[in-house]
Amino acid sequence: MGISLNPEHLKLYRELARMLFKYGRSDAVRSAGLEDALDEAANAAAEAPPPEATDLADDLERLGPTFIKLGQLLSTRPDLVPPSWAAALARLQDRVEPFAWDEVETIVTTELGVRLSKAFARFDREPIAAASLGQVHRAALRDGREVAVKVQRPGVRERIVADLDALAEIAQFADRHTQAGRQYEFGRVLEELRRGLLLELDYRREADNLTTLAANLAEFERIVVPTPVDGYTSGRVLTMEYVRGRKITALSPLARMELDGAALADELFDAYLKQILVDGFFHADPHAGNVFITDDGRLALIDLGMVGHLGPELQERLLRLVLAISEGRGEEAAQAAIAFGETRAEFRRDDFIRGSVDLTARYHAGASSGRLQVGLVMLEVARRAAECGLRLPVEMTMLGRALLALDQVGRTLEPGFDPNSAIRRNATQLMQRRLLKSASPAALFANVLEMNDFVQRLPHRVNQVLDRVAANEFELRIRVPEETWVLAGMQKISNRIAMGVIIAALIMGAAMIMRIPTRYTLLGYPALATVLFLIAAVIGLALVGTIIHNDVTHHRRKGT
Repeated sequence: MGISLNPEHLKLYRELARMLFKYGRSDAVRSAGLEDALDEAANAAAEAPPPEATDLADDLERLGPTFIKLGQLLSTRPDLVPPSWAAALARLQDRVEPFAWDEVETIVTTELGVRLSKAFARFDREPIAAASLGQVHRAALRDGREVAVKVQRPGVRERIVADLDALAEIAQFADRHTQAGRQYEFGRVLEELRRGLLLELDYRREADNLTTLAANLAEFERIVVPTPVDGYTSGRVLTMEYVRGRKITALSPLARMELDGAALADELFDAYLKQILVDGFFHADPHAGNVFITDDGRLALIDLGMVGHLGPELQERLLRLVLAISEGRGEEAAQAAIAFGETRAEFRRDDFIRGSVDLTARYHAGASSGRLQVGLVMLEVARRAAECGLRLPVEMTMLGRALLALDQVGRTLEPGFDPNSAIRRNATQLMQRRLLKSASPAALFANVLEMNDFVQRLPHRVNQVLDRVAANEFELRIRVPEETWVLAGMQKISNRIAMGVIIAALIMGAAMIMRIPTRYTLLGYPALATVLFLIAAVIGLALVGTIIHNDVTHHRRKGT
């Protein structure tokens, strides 16, 4: 067999093989050597009706938390799954039956090192929410503060680690022995999943995320982020401020009429643009289930297990990409994507640029009243990039998915909300904030340190260059991607310069001969001088005509 069947992984291998048969990838099962053991599953899959995108979401949900998170990750990878399937996977809900109260009490007591009755004045037995990784209980501290306590599901870490080990074995085999594995690098996808899941299982990290986001969004009066309670949080228990409210999807039409939906949607979108393009730290999963309407009419952002981080350089390039998509400049959007992507050997640059231009134009033409879904276009650009051999950073697809979910939340609050208009309206302010951030004392001090390092190293580097020059060891290497085109252009320039020199020499020679007396005249002037003037004029006119013709042809090819 192609994969060693560890007894602990055998059941999982069989389940995955059945799914591959069901969704038309029996070739992957055969390459792994599992087809003999799964003839029955193959026959059942052949007799069943063609599966739909929602079926895949249901199957992943049935396999447990690791595969729920895998489905959510795949929903951000348009290079691996079609758009309709990505949309179905993005709606994966990891709601499961709550675990027993005795286990909740044991975990909280063990993690906090104190009995529940000592730490809390009240701790509700029934959870207010239950998911595959944990569940949330409402409680009250001894000082009267209402809190929400998130408790990690027992044994979930061990199960996820075991599932990831089995998937790693399959991904490693696929990357080595299948064309799809070499193209899509399943090992990298799995490593991304592993890193995100292990971070999400550490509730101390989520507490830090809550604190950071609350500080970053303090200026937005209509946005609330629950803050963690110090001393009541550990790796498996997270105690945070309780937010009274309801999910926006649970609001009745009458309740929505009482809200200032337009102002809420606008402030939420502004807050996210600041997170993404100024702070470089953003809530990566703002779907409707993670956005609450508080009792006082504000918006609460919860569940910060999944966040995105953007460096200054990536922020700047993403800002260019978002603005280019927002304004319908497809070629500029493609160039921005190429700038922060990683090109493979088979990258088809022209196809990607042409496809991005067509894609952006199509979405702009189809958007009614300017309501363009920027997140959707970003995901489509990422899918096109994968098809053309360009690997984009995962942050771009995370951002595209976040903007798409944010667009849906905004239109739930206000059906007429236009995120595209919000981006263009805030572009100037975003640039100002980025410039102010780059001019902060810390940034200036870092630049001073870099300048100091440059000045200290400069004499030594200059001495090295001069020593090489003196020893005749100095080499200048130039890498030219289009050598033939560059050489042809240089030859054309040198020919024009030579023609110009010849014309100048003819004119100067004719002028000097004009002063010498002679019996032979033409048009009343010395014949030789006149002939030289005429030759210079003909050559000059021909050169000017050639230059104009070439420039016009070049502009026509460029479409300007």
